[in-house]
Amino acid sequence: MAYNFPPVNKIFDDLDKFRDYCRFEGKVFNEKDLYKEGTLSWDAYKKWQGWMRAKTRNGGKDFVQRPRKKFNRSN
Repeated sequence: MAYNFPPVNKIFDDLDKFRDYCRFEGKVFNEKDLYKEGTLSWDAYKKWQGWMRAKTRNGGKDFVQRPRKKFNRSN
């Protein structure tokens, strides 16, 4: 017998994290949206998770864009 599904504890932990995100960010929470690509709240949650992961990876530094080169018509 193959185990194709994640452990039950992980599912409930993810559900709690998703619920907390929706509650604090003012998104519509629906349990059916967990792991469902294409729903607005789940896609926003995944994007937020990626942003937090990048913020942690960069040591909490703000994301500052590099200054742009000035346009010069003489080139």
